[in-house]
Amino acid sequence: MVRRSEPAPPSTGPIRTCVGCRARASDSELLRAVVRDETVVPDPRRRLPGRGAWLHPDPACLRAAERRRAFPRALRVTVALDLAVLTAHIESVAAGGCASRDDPAVDE
Repeated sequence: MVRRSEPAPPSTGPIRTCVGCRARASDSELLRAVVRDETVVPDPRRRLPGRGAWLHPDPACLRAAERRRAFPRALRVTVALDLAVLTAHIESVAAGGCASRDDPAVDE
């Protein structure tokens, strides 16, 4: 039996990779996005079904993901995706809006 001299670090939850900047972060720091009817929508409560892509709720990360065409690859789809809903959500969060994990209007 192996004994550690230091206690194990507390669990911070799952670590995800931002599809925009490719930085690794806790899932609590990132926004999950999923595809619904060829539209990428935010999933702040992380409850919507399907494959998700994770990114920082920052316009710079969204632009980087668009430039790299990361959403179709991460979400494993071959059709062109509409990012208007996700863009509006991220801009609202960046402007200090009320779109948050507890906003029921986001999870239709």
